[in-house]
Amino acid sequence: MKKNALYKGTLQNIILKLLARSEKMYGYQMTQQAKELTSGHLAMTEGALYPILHKLENDGIIESEVQNINGRDRKYYFLTEKGKRYQVEKEEEMVSYISNLNTIFNLKMTKLC
Repeated sequence: MKKNALYKGTLQNIILKLLARSEKMYGYQMTQQAKELTSGHLAMTEGALYPILHKLENDGIIESEVQNINGRDRKYYFLTEKGKRYQVEKEEEMVSYISNLNTIFNLKMTKLC
């Protein structure tokens, strides 16, 4: 199994958390931040990132704006007010999920040892 396969179901939550930590971010910046924060374990591809960004934008969770930086247009994404509430809700769900996984795997490791 590829190491990124486990991240697939959590990419939306990862994107939301990255946006919550910053005022706004552009796509490449998100991929690099995720890679840096995970010491290279999460290599988010454009093919995975942009469909999620488009869905979040269509759902009113994020908005985007284009800025010209050094002669190049760059599309920045940011959370809407609805998106900020949604991100908190999703983060709470993720924390609970991780806690449950930790409980399961710690119990399993204890029984195996």
